Amino acid sequence: MVKPALREILTVGITTGVVLLTQDRPFPWSLWTAIAASLLLSLRLRWPWLASLLCVPAVAGGLGWAPALVAQYRLGSKEKSIPVQVFWVLLMTVASIAPVLLTETIPLGPLLLATAFAFGLAAAPTALGALLTTRKELTQSLYETRRARAAELEAQETSARAAERARIAREIHDAVGHHATLIAVESAALAATAPDPAVRETALRLRALAKESLSEMRAALGLLNSDTTYPSLQELVDRARVAGVSVTLTETGDTPLSPAVSRALFRVVQESLTNVTKHAPGATVTVTVDRASPVRVAVVNGPGDLPSLADGGGAGLHGLSERVRLAGGTLTTSYRADGGFSVSAVLPPGKSKVDGQDSTFGGGARDAATA
Repeated sequence: MVKPALREILTVGITTGVVLLTQDRPFPWSLWTAIAASLLLSLRLRWPWLASLLCVPAVAGGLGWAPALVAQYRLGSKEKSIPVQVFWVLLMTVASIAPVLLTETIPLGPLLLATAFAFGLAAAPTALGALLTTRKELTQSLYETRRARAAELEAQETSARAAERARIAREIHDAVGHHATLIAVESAALAATAPDPAVRETALRLRALAKESLSEMRAALGLLNSDTTYPSLQELVDRARVAGVSVTLTETGDTPLSPAVSRALFRVVQESLTNVTKHAPGATVTVTVDRASPVRVAVVNGPGDLPSLADGGGAGLHGLSERVRLAGGTLTTSYRADGGFSVSAVLPPGKSKVDGQDSTFGGGARDAATA
């Protein structure tokens, strides 16, 4: 692509060369006015009207049409007023015809033809400059319109997704919250009326679990403050032991974790223990947590010695993998040679992708889906 400076040199050089190569010089001042108009063409870049004005005496001398065409093109591309454009076209036409009328006697027919030709020479570059500028502006306007339309569609899609997430979150809260509340109420009633201490203890534990599930669901859906605390891993393991799962927990390191990473770590252990209870009852489980940088957690279980309680495959591990990914980590699952199963995750201790999200229904609904 020709650089602007080189292009300008070529424009001035070519127009000056055309003037110098013209042999017919009607007036003594024709050559010098045309050369001056050519050499000063660069003024059109800042003052188009001044360049056109300098071309008027050159056109009157008969040799100024070369620089005048360039100047008029620039004038047409920069001047927005049509009356002003018409004025300069008429001025060039008059400047071209007036010397001929003053020095020669021309019949009406050839005079009209010469006038039309001069008008066309002056009007063509002016109109071309105006048309190209208008086309450029229309193209830019069309581009801006398309970009605004795309942004509007994206905003509508985002709004629709947010509304749908909010609707799903409300349905989850209404349906699941209702049943969890009934479980808590009926468990409390059972604890108050059951004569067997073991039954009362189990009922109270079910009531506490129902209330905690309801609290976590509301927190995940943004209905409570986002600083809702989770039980410790030791409490989670103790509950699994009470339910009959043989679990060994080993924790090392003390690196502070972000809230999202803490939630992801808790859910990895919780989902893994739930899967062991469903798919490998009676299996021995080892939970190893290293709170270093990065954070590593592994839940390994052996083969179960009781029939599986699961009706079929679920989506828990898929949701868990998405949760770990959003926390900036990776989840790995594999079957072991002894018939057991291994779940391991690597998590960063710092800020995750979901820490900066609005917990109202965006990340919260996702948390509820994977819980």
